[in-house]
Amino acid sequence: MVAVLRAEAGRSPYDKGLTDLIGELSTRSEDFRTRWAAHNVHFHQTGAKQLHHPVVGDLDLTYEAMELPSDPGLTVLVYTAEPGSPSLDALNLLASWAATLDQQERAEHATEGA
Repeated sequence: MVAVLRAEAGRSPYDKGLTDLIGELSTRSEDFRTRWAAHNVHFHQTGAKQLHHPVVGDLDLTYEAMELPSDPGLTVLVYTAEPGSPSLDALNLLASWAATLDQQERAEHATEGA
């Protein structure tokens, strides 16, 4: 939590509300004061996540976080599955399912417009 506050304070150094919050936390918590003084900011730019999808079940995915320099505070996460893994098979099944639904929807709209 301190790392998130430190990053936000770096992005918005003149935010009075944020400055007041940090001041209040510093006066009320020895633990916060110590952590804040350490200046540690750690962001996970890559990692692994396990997600559960209601249709295909568990997915083991790796991710990479990419911050967008043109829009500070906005981060894009890209998830991938290992080649040949059950998670990749599940993602391919979801993609196929979504494409089928999209085709059906387009066909229905074309029929309605005729």
